[in-house]
Amino acid sequence: MVAPKKGKNASAPSRPGRSLALILIAIVALTGGMFASGHTTPRLGIDLAGGTSITLRAVPEAGQESAINKTNMDTAVDIMERRVNGLGVSEAEVQTQGDRNIIVNIPKGTNSEEARQQVGTTAKLYFRPVVATELSGANATGSPSPSATGNPSDKATGKATDKATDGQDKATDEGGASSTPSDSASASATGQGRAASDALKADPSPSAKPSDGASPSPSGSAAGDAKLQQQYAALDCTKAADRAKAGDGSKPGDSMVACGQNSQGQWQKYVLGPASVDGTDIDKSEAVLNTQTGAGWTVTMKFTDNGGKKFADITGKLAKNQSPQNQFAIVLDNEVVSDPYVSQALTGGSAEISGNFDQEEAQGLANMLSYGALPLTFKEDSVTTVTAALGGEQLKAGLIAGAIGLVLVVLYLLIYYRGLSFIAVTSLLVSAGLTYVIMSLLGPTIGFALNLPAVCGAIVAIGITADSFIVYFERVRDEIREGRTLRPAVERAWPRARRTILVSDFVSFLAAAVLFIVTVGKVQGFAFTLGLTTLLDVVVVFLFTKPLLTLMARRKFFASGHKWSGLDPKSLGAKPPLRRSRRTSRPAGPVDPKEA
Repeated sequence: MVAPKKGKNASAPSRPGRSLALILIAIVALTGGMFASGHTTPRLGIDLAGGTSITLRAVPEAGQESAINKTNMDTAVDIMERRVNGLGVSEAEVQTQGDRNIIVNIPKGTNSEEARQQVGTTAKLYFRPVVATELSGANATGSPSPSATGNPSDKATGKATDKATDGQDKATDEGGASSTPSDSASASATGQGRAASDALKADPSPSAKPSDGASPSPSGSAAGDAKLQQQYAALDCTKAADRAKAGDGSKPGDSMVACGQNSQGQWQKYVLGPASVDGTDIDKSEAVLNTQTGAGWTVTMKFTDNGGKKFADITGKLAKNQSPQNQFAIVLDNEVVSDPYVSQALTGGSAEISGNFDQEEAQGLANMLSYGALPLTFKEDSVTTVTAALGGEQLKAGLIAGAIGLVLVVLYLLIYYRGLSFIAVTSLLVSAGLTYVIMSLLGPTIGFALNLPAVCGAIVAIGITADSFIVYFERVRDEIREGRTLRPAVERAWPRARRTILVSDFVSFLAAAVLFIVTVGKVQGFAFTLGLTTLLDVVVVFLFTKPLLTLMARRKFFASGHKWSGLDPKSLGAKPPLRRSRRTSRPAGPVDPKEA
């Protein structure tokens, strides 16, 4: 006897225990990871946690009013975003307002203050030859240097660079040559892949005073500039006001005065010649932990082909001079961050700055250099501290609305589905728990921060998840109406319900993905949360809801069609069970009238 073939809607015997065990293991693992990481709550965005809102205004340089255009403004926004993201600050908003303003919203949290200090920095980098240098102000008499005072931007610049300016740089090589804690710059030999071990040597004088009787006053082509001499004589780098004015108005082709700190925290003043290399000649800059030489965290710079040639040319010329005219100053926004001197041309096309950096300082400096100079100069128009009070009130209102919606959904399930509501509510709780744990883990891993639109996305997801349960429950009830018992109905309803759920969730996820791609700022939080919860809906329905219903169908309460189970055949209007009529096979031939 041949067994009848199964219909295409008949599914293979399911193993609900395996699916439930799998999702239970996933929940335990994710929860354990959340507690192990120490991040037991999701990170909050600026509207919920508070932060800083900065308004930057583009200021044209002399004769460059036309530089303030949409292209340059968009470029500036892109660079600012990369700078902030490079510091690990997430959920920051950078967008234009009008034709010359940029609004930057930085949430309160890790590195938010560093981000504020760097976001509008123009990061104009030049390599200038040193004409003269000496200790400045009270430092010149040997007294301790007073601590820097002034506005936060002055302090921030010093923090990022003050350990890279003592003029005592030593070369390092890949062969493991030792390095002092003082600043250094080294270059790789062309085609050799090795550092030039004697390219840069330490200046024996910490104060970088000229040798061989050279005067610390301006000399050479700069000596004839009486105004420059007066500026140099009057410059007191221990005063924040003098440091802020040093170099103002100077162009790359002009000589200038500047200030910088050495590794002892002493301020030095400089006369610098015209720029020979600028920041656009740097191809890449990054913070590197140099374990071979013991130099600690360093900042490496790789020049472009043209920049490497110019760097080799200027270092070749400087190597012929005596101190301090054999030094070149690395000038970042009119402040000297390092002033190594050379004994030979550096032809390797790369350089390294070191000087007892910690990781944060090295990454901060490399971040500004790596992401280039802003195409425009910006001034802070306003800095506003955003409190979480308003966002907290809106969040409270949103959570109340979400709670009311959830209660209404649960009441509907209880009234309409009765016993089945236990499975639906349990599935909702599992989905909510997974969403919370994953959001908490995404904060430290990808920088996800929960904002008000993201909360709205999570609330909308309640409806999407409930819709999946309803689709499956109605398919099961349809099978019962056709006269089938519960256990076959659960298995036969699943293939059709599965297709419907996948199509519905795919459409929701596609909409969330498109919204995430084409929008910016907080709307992306809504799209991200909607997409995440849609994916979790598929996981929960497949690995929890369906297996749990399969197990419940084996219980007498559900299998017998109890009137409170939500699967009562009588209340559903089920048809009588279908039965096959038996037929007796008869040989072909005339029919006996008596049998007819």
